[in-house]
Amino acid sequence: MRHRLRAERERRGVSLRRLARDVGISASALSQIETGRSRPSVTTLYALVSALGLSLDALFTEDGDRGAGRDGARVEARGDGSAALGDAAVAPPETFIRRATGRESLEFTSGVRWEQLNAPGDPVEVLWLTYEPGSASGREGEFMRHAGREYGIVLSGRLSVSIWFDTYELGPGDAISFASTAPHHLRASGSEPAHAVWFLLDDSSSSSGRASHSA
Repeated sequence: MRHRLRAERERRGVSLRRLARDVGISASALSQIETGRSRPSVTTLYALVSALGLSLDALFTEDGDRGAGRDGARVEARGDGSAALGDAAVAPPETFIRRATGRESLEFTSGVRWEQLNAPGDPVEVLWLTYEPGSASGREGEFMRHAGREYGIVLSGRLSVSIWFDTYELGPGDAISFASTAPHHLRASGSEPAHAVWFLLDDSSSSSGRASHSA
């Protein structure tokens, strides 16, 4: 993640101070994110990828490596039946298997982790979300908004989802969908980790195409 953020910023000729100002964080904080000395919140990451014109999919792979897990043997393709576990070939679009171990993941501050379930390049991001007890997508009162629509289902634990002025407490089996353009905030509200599957459908025609912070 950090390499892609810095590489794209430099490719676009954007200074570290300017990008930091655009997303509402300090230059030192951005420098620490780019060098891997600290992790961003989910809210900050959305602001960064929006400002740089990156997709979330691009952050799950480093240096353009696509079609295999981190150890090169955790993603299995089955198209015509000829691809075997450990093959380096990119998975055919017809069938793609993401094994439970070795999935591409993004680690955020305060115990939030995203693991990618979809095939790289798919039009829909499918994520396995883990929110450790007390963890949240951003600071209290810090909301995010971006283009698209989200669909999620909680598998275990409890997840509190705030959208505009309403807060919804979700438990195992509860599902939710909402426009990502609405200011929203996620937080684990129970004493155990919250696990959920989340679908992010991008929609560039949405009225708000940039991620932002909103109080």
